[in-house]
Formats: sequence, C-alpha cells, structure tokens
Amino acid sequence: MIDILIMAGQLILGLSILVGLHELGHLLTAKMFGMRVEKYYIGFPPKIWSIQKGETEYGIGAIPLGGFVKISGMIDESLDTKNMSAQPEPWEFRAKPAWQRLIVMLGGIVVNVLTGIVIFVALTFVNGKNYYSVNDAKYGIVAGEMAQEMGLKTGDKIVKINGKPFDDFNEIRKIFLESNSYYSVVRNGKEMDVEIPNDFIEKLSDKKNEGKPFVEPITPFLVGEVPAGTTAQKAGLKAGDKIVSINQTPIAFYHQFKELANANAGKPVVLGLVRNNQPTSIDLTVNPDGSVGFFAQTLLKPSHVDYGIGQSIVMGTSMAFSTVYDQIKAFGKIFRGEISAQKSLGSFVTIGKAYGNVFDWVKFWSLTGMLSMVLAFMNLLPIPALDGGHTVFLLFEMITGRKPSDTFLENAQKVGMVILLGLMVFAFGNDIMKLFL
Repeated sequence: MIDILIMAGQLILGLSILVGLHELGHLLTAKMFGMRVEKYYIGFPPKIWSIQKGETEYGIGAIPLGGFVKISGMIDESLDTKNMSAQPEPWEFRAKPAWQRLIVMLGGIVVNVLTGIVIFVALTFVNGKNYYSVNDAKYGIVAGEMAQEMGLKTGDKIVKINGKPFDDFNEIRKIFLESNSYYSVVRNGKEMDVEIPNDFIEKLSDKKNEGKPFVEPITPFLVGEVPAGTTAQKAGLKAGDKIVSINQTPIAFYHQFKELANANAGKPVVLGLVRNNQPTSIDLTVNPDGSVGFFAQTLLKPSHVDYGIGQSIVMGTSMAFSTVYDQIKAFGKIFRGEISAQKSLGSFVTIGKAYGNVFDWVKFWSLTGMLSMVLAFMNLLPIPALDGGHTVFLLFEMITGRKPSDTFLENAQKVGMVILLGLMVFAFGNDIMKLFL
C-alpha cells in the first residue's frame, strides 16, 4: 500500500506543478492583454479551496489530474456560452485581435517548454553526467533473454549503432524508437550486424518482460556489504573478498557468479576466494532462490563529465527537445503499424509506475521535465479542445481574415472533448488490461 501511495504522491506532485505552470502561462498572457480571467484552478471540481483576488478566483479542485483557467468570452471545455450572443466587451477574449488570442493559447505550451528546458539544464549543471562509455564497458555485454532472442550473445562487444560509433552505453537502448536499425558487434574477433526488430520496444515493454534486463556491461566485482544474518555472513564471507571460483569452476565476472549460483541453488558449494591477496576458500549452502547474501561491488569505473552553465544550457535544451523528438518517432511507429497503439499508450497509471515507489529527487525531476515537454507536445496537437486546436482556428482566421462562427467553435469543442475522453478511456483501458494480463 505504501508503494502505491509513494507512486501516487509523486504523480500528483509532478502533474500539479506542470498543470499549474501551464495554466499560469494562459493566465499571465491573458492578463497581459487586458483579458478578464474569471478562474484559475489546479485540479478539477469539486472545489476544495479557493480565494478571490480581484477579478480572478484562484482555487484547488479535488481531482488532481488537471486544471483550467476560465477566460471571459472564450469557448473552452466548460462550454459556457450563455453570454456569447451579446456584443463582446473590451475585456473578453473574443474582443481581442487574433494575434493576441494566439499568444494566449500558446502561453501554456511555451511555459511547459521553458519548464522542461530549465529542469534539464539544472539537472545537467548540478549533476553533470555519469555514464559507462564503450571503453569503460570493455569486457562486452551480458545479453538478457530479449537480447538473445534478437541475436545478441553474452560476450559481444557492441561497437556501432546504425553503422556509427558511439560512446555512451545507454545509447544501446535509445535506438529502439528508430526503424530498420541494427547493432554492429564484435564476436570471436569478427564484426557482424544484428538487426533490431521494428516492434522490439513493444516486446520489451510487455508485462511478461517487465524488470528483465536487456543488456548490461560485463562486470568484474568484489564482495561489497555482507548483511548480518545472511548465508554469506554466517559462512565467513567478508567485504573486499574476490570470488574466483565455485566448486573449482573459474569466475571472473558477476554474471558468471550468478549463473553458477543459480545452477547450484539449495546445494552446498565451495567458494574460492582471494582475500588480502591470499587464496582461500569457504563452504556454504546456496539459498533456494540462488542468492548467497551479499551486495556486489562493481569494479567498472563509470565516466563522469561536469558541465559549465553555457554547456548545461546547450545540453539541457538538447535533452528537453529530444523528448519531443522521441514522441514523434513513437507516433510514427504507431501510424506505420510497427507497434500497437493498444500496447504502447498508457494513462496516469503508466506515469505513476515510471516515477516508482522510491522518492528520488533526480529521477523525479528528470521525469517531470520529460512530462513537461510531452505535455507541451500533446497540447500542440491540432485537436479541438486542446490548445493546438484553438491555434489552428486562430491561424485560419489570421490567414483568411474570416473568424469561425461561435456555433462552429462550440461544436468543434464538443467534438474535441469526445475525442479526448475516448483517448482517455482507451489509455485507462490499456493500463487496466496490463494489470491483469
């Protein structure tokens, strides 16, 4: 239960920040042009709290997965049209020039883009970058089950992605949104290509593969922390020990230790060790689940890069917009039929699971920055009821000089609401199916 509360808490906090800033973008630009803003709410009704400041009611709604501003003289999701038949007042949205209305509609999107950029710039400046380079991961890869199905093997060294050399080991996973991609690997001294199926990202995200590793660097290791009361502690294993064999079968890397430990689950074994540069051994019985009871200390040393403020602005901005680019590539895969919309689209449940059940500020802000860019992108889609739909109608008015009728805008808003509600039901349905299948 506590895990669900932590996920929900992070989701609500992240969305409240982003929605609040998005709607603030609309509010500030509307007030800048002298429009009357009747309401500014984070969350949807019923109302929990509100306060009246001047012409605007500021409040918090009980449903924390959205928000809204109510601008006088604007046909929005509230579908409040009771005063639209009267002559427009100077402070109303509809009375203002089209270019001003366009800026108001884009205000929320611009704020979300700036928020995403600021978050990624700040994370880059404060934390720099920790990563395994290809040189750091010099022993090759441990291929998980899905990687083996693709054609990769443990011990392969991935040297190119789509024919291009790369440095960051994480780029191995980033290529899944591309089509017709491939790895170039060195196996037994020979270079060969391994194709990545176009639907691989769908298979990797399937519930049956959830939590399974794809590829990891082959890792030399030492025994790290040995908790009291574990099989390892009772047998005399100590931090700093180097395990070199199980039942005289040599071990150099952690994945080899895990394979042999799993193969001897529930059985007594002899661990060959090097302790203080001296060979020794201990007897123990492997736990039924294949564990022994210690934390491994990796001997791979990651690369670290610190960035100045100028570099951070460039890097952070690039990271922010790469999120939008990834969304475009994902939609492209769906439209081309390479992956299923049913398996790819998720709702707040998927987002909550992405935040996870441990509160980590770096992860929280990284995901919140990504969601800010996704929110901007989604709102820019030309669907009536979204900012992008309003933008299309305003651009039409500015180009042709003809303003769509209020009746047309009202009906378009209704159609847009039906589309959005349908998408929400579809996304929630997908998440519910994933919970039970």
